[in-house]
Amino acid sequence: MSRLLDNVCSELQRLPGIGRRTALRLAMHILRLEPDVVDSLSESISKFRHDVRYCTSCNNLSDSDICPICADSRRDHSTICVVEQVQDLMSIENTGQYQGIYHILGGVISPMQGIGPSDLKIDLLADKLLTGTVREVIIAISTSVEGETTLFYLLNRLKAFPDVKVTTIARGIGFGDELEYVDELTITHALKNRREVCSDDK
Repeated sequence: MSRLLDNVCSELQRLPGIGRRTALRLAMHILRLEPDVVDSLSESISKFRHDVRYCTSCNNLSDSDICPICADSRRDHSTICVVEQVQDLMSIENTGQYQGIYHILGGVISPMQGIGPSDLKIDLLADKLLTGTVREVIIAISTSVEGETTLFYLLNRLKAFPDVKVTTIARGIGFGDELEYVDELTITHALKNRREVCSDDK
């Protein structure tokens, strides 16, 4: 096999879910593309990796310091939906049912993977609540063991803000399900039927 093809396949296999066969199929597809299309693809990936920023308010991906959602005055800035990753935000946005703002943790607490509370954007969330403008925090994280651990930790942290209503999305989402892969109708029902929680519930 061509050394150049082998190199491309090896690089493509660095991507999640890409095995040897898929990498080879993608490489051959790239080979059939016009050179200017490949150049554009390469440039877009490089520019994305080097120039993308994280919103200083919610930790969402953005082209500037503040993402479009946080900058939108038409949204309800008194309601914050806490999610694990950008993909979860996108899943909720696709329902068109939520008009508040978000806070992206950047993951969940997982001692097995060496991820602790200090590795997540929890302090940034607390700083936002200190402004006194937030009325409700919706916790919309996966129902895995790590997600439940993170939920328990968040509930304890949010005790410091007794005036803030804390809710979780309804558990129409099965235990262990990743929010990213849940269909939009289920997410919509989960948001609408969210329940108020406190640390004593756990």
